[in-house]
Amino acid sequence: MEFLNKTVGQIINENAIKYADRTAIKYTTNSYERTWKELDEESDQIAKGFMALGVKKDDKVAIWATNVPEWFLTLFASAKIGAVLVTVNTNYKVFEAEYLLSQSDTKVLVMIDGFKGNSYVDTIYTLVPELKDSKDGVVDSKRLPFLKTVVFAGENEPQGFLNFKKLKKLGESISDEEYKARQATLDPQDVINMQYTSGTTGFPKGVMLTHYNIVNNGLTIGDGMAFTPDDKLCIVVPLFHCFGLVLATMASITHATEMVPVEAYSPVPVMNALSSEHCTAVHGVPTMFIAMLEHPLFNQFDFSTMRTGIMAGSPCPIEVMKQVVEKMNMKDIVIVFGQTEASPGCTMTTTTDSLERRVSTVGRTFPGVECKIVDPETNKELPPNTPGEFVARGYNIMKGYYKMPEATAQAIDKDGWLHSGDLCTCDEEGYYKVVGRIKDMIIRGGENIYPKEIEEFLYTCPKISDVQVIGVPSKAYGEEVMACIVLKKGETMTEDEVKELVKASMARHKVPKYVWFMDQFPVTASGKIQKFKLREQAIEMLKLQEAAAIETA
Repeated sequence: MEFLNKTVGQIINENAIKYADRTAIKYTTNSYERTWKELDEESDQIAKGFMALGVKKDDKVAIWATNVPEWFLTLFASAKIGAVLVTVNTNYKVFEAEYLLSQSDTKVLVMIDGFKGNSYVDTIYTLVPELKDSKDGVVDSKRLPFLKTVVFAGENEPQGFLNFKKLKKLGESISDEEYKARQATLDPQDVINMQYTSGTTGFPKGVMLTHYNIVNNGLTIGDGMAFTPDDKLCIVVPLFHCFGLVLATMASITHATEMVPVEAYSPVPVMNALSSEHCTAVHGVPTMFIAMLEHPLFNQFDFSTMRTGIMAGSPCPIEVMKQVVEKMNMKDIVIVFGQTEASPGCTMTTTTDSLERRVSTVGRTFPGVECKIVDPETNKELPPNTPGEFVARGYNIMKGYYKMPEATAQAIDKDGWLHSGDLCTCDEEGYYKVVGRIKDMIIRGGENIYPKEIEEFLYTCPKISDVQVIGVPSKAYGEEVMACIVLKKGETMTEDEVKELVKASMARHKVPKYVWFMDQFPVTASGKIQKFKLREQAIEMLKLQEAAAIETA
């Protein structure tokens, strides 16, 4: 594989020359549609607008929005002038937003009004009360001293905000010569993006990723799906997450594949986009695919043009993968495995792998990346088919966590290996399987139990829609197994049925002591199921606080 030593802006510009009149991006939920040439020109105008606001190379531009057109324009424009795009989780509220904007030293914030009842405008007014009395978004904030401008993406900007559309007018003050001079200073090894990890433990950390990191990760992923300019990828996963920014957007631009975004995931608008635009690909976490497959309107949509896509973000149930292949015509669906700190892909199944490989493994190592399984205690490489920690090194590894050298040193060892915290195995042919997280592994009376093994078995039950297996504290055994289950609509099941089902097919110590039937699981904004929250809720519900106290003593 030949790596691309190019910036994101150079790739957009090349597509504009080579595929000038071909559609680059088209929404089905609004009227926004651009060719590659139009997208290149518009992002140039916005880039000049940012320069007019005083954005210099390496300055931070944050984007707090769903998958709106301004998201793409902010990404491409900031990349073209050497600014660092800081992605903000759409679920963030005051405390989290203040932490991120402060820790990242954000200079310009681009944002929408809010999402799912969460008012971003109210949040920013709370953090930056000076904004209400300002003009065109210019602020001098006591609480966020780095923040200089707040830009509103959408119609009818609130009091004090600068409307995104005005950036084009502001950009007219920047000459082509000044713009080109800025672009001449850019290097593919420059940091282009800071993604904040979910922060399920401790404070979120700003993962610094370069043009080279994400462009070549996207290139490899697009190659693995056999993307061409004739493909159309429906982008429904959040752009603030690596899934949307790299696995979707970078995979698309490196192959001149048309992007069909949906502002926020909802089964019907997504299925409508797939059907009406004759899409060939869609990405999603397992819960997204489950929601479409089980939707009462599913059979009203045409999936005949579908071919590929990615299921990732959390462990992919084999039964769900099989249904997606059969019912959504996604015969070339693949899996990408990695983490944000690795840009994010490390391993991948490809369209040339057998269906069995694509439903039961997370594929083989990316070109240009080294992966291995090590003993978490000794760091020694383990033999094939032995569970251990997945580690990786290569071009895709982050430059580090922003302003967190100690955390960086904990994640990347002295030999350059990124330690994932994921428990995996690797077979003799180089195919990896995820068996859980090191901290998710259940140790019951000295027996190591991998939740994914029990989950995969329970997914085969026709009554079960979704399942998560967790460990809960136990005075007698240290931990006990708990199965958290979402049943399919109209189905009923008892705790004893679940236990007998597992007992009939799996070892006794893997039989859940507890079964919890739920309507839905707690998830992050990017769709990842938060097992730590399930565990916290279970401890409270089962009154296991005393056992939990012993565990942490």
